[in-house]
Amino acid sequence: MAQKCVRQGCGKEFTDVEEECHYHPGPPVFHEGQKGWKCCKPRVLTFDEFMEIPPCTTGTHSTTEKPPPVEEKPQIDEAALAKKIEEASVSAPARLPIQPAQHIPTPPPPPPDSEDDDPSLDIPDGAECRRKGCSIKYKKGSAREGEECVHHPGVPIFHEGSKGYSCCKRRVLEFDQFMKIEGCKTKDKHLFVGSGKKDTPESGSEEILATVRHDFYQTPTQVIASYFLKKIKKETAKVDFKGKEIDLDLTTSDPTPKRYTATVPLFGEIDSEKSSFKILGTKLELVLVKADGASWPVLRSDEQLTGEILQIGRAGKV
Repeated sequence: MAQKCVRQGCGKEFTDVEEECHYHPGPPVFHEGQKGWKCCKPRVLTFDEFMEIPPCTTGTHSTTEKPPPVEEKPQIDEAALAKKIEEASVSAPARLPIQPAQHIPTPPPPPPDSEDDDPSLDIPDGAECRRKGCSIKYKKGSAREGEECVHHPGVPIFHEGSKGYSCCKRRVLEFDQFMKIEGCKTKDKHLFVGSGKKDTPESGSEEILATVRHDFYQTPTQVIASYFLKKIKKETAKVDFKGKEIDLDLTTSDPTPKRYTATVPLFGEIDSEKSSFKILGTKLELVLVKADGASWPVLRSDEQLTGEILQIGRAGKV
C-alpha cells in the first residue's frame, strides 16, 4: 500500500521503504521578503520560486518522523563585528550623500494561464493540480466528471510571523500548518495542464529576453548579485568577468528555450580573477570581489543612485 512521505520538500507517495528521499532537514526561513530553507543557501523573493528550491539532503522516506532541527550557529561576537564595521568605515573612500529613495513601480503580474485544461492535450499520469492549495494528482484513465477543485485563488502572504492567503482570513504561525490550510474556492474541474503548447517548437528556436530581474547585497569586500532566470543550462552558461563589466549569455532548458545576453556595466571595479558564479534552480548568483573596498549604492553604473546601504554578512540569515 502506498504511503505519503512527510519530509519537507518531498511529499511523494512510496511503497519501497528503502527508496531514496530528497528533502530539506531544516525549517523554512522567511526574512525581510526573502524566502529559503535554513539547511541550504538559496534565497528567493517569490513563493513559487521558494517551492522550486531543490532539496539539499538525501535519505529515506518517513511517514511519522519530523526532520531533525538544524543546529544553531554560534552567536556573533557583537564587539568584534562593531570593530570590523568601524575599520571598514575608516578605510573606505568618502561616500556620496544619500539621496531620497526613488519609488520603483511594481511590474504587472504575468497574464494568468487558462482556467481550464485544453481538451486536445494529453494529461500525464501523476500530474498535480496547478492551483494553490489543491495538490490532487491525475490518475490515467480516470473519469473527470464530478471533480471538485478546492483551492486558493489568491497569493501567499507572510507578515510578521503569520502565514496565509490573500483570498481568505485564516492565518497560522507554522509553515506545516500553512501548507494544510484548506482552499476557500471551489471549481468543478482541476487544472492539470492549462493551455499547454499545441505546437512543437521548431528545432533551434528560442525566446530572446531583453531583461531579467536582478538584485544585490554587499559586504565590505564583495558584492553578491542575483539574476533571476529559472532552469539555466549549466553546461552552456557563459559568464565573463572584466574589470568594470560582465558579459552574460544564459540559455534555459525550457521546451522553447529562453536566452538572455547582456553586457552589464558595473558601478565599481572588480577583481575578475577572484570573482565567481554559480547556477541555482531559479537564478544566476555572482560573487563580485571588490577591487578597492568601496561601497556600491547600485549594481550597474547606468542605474540611478538611490542611496547607499552597506550590509555586513549574508542576506536572509536569522
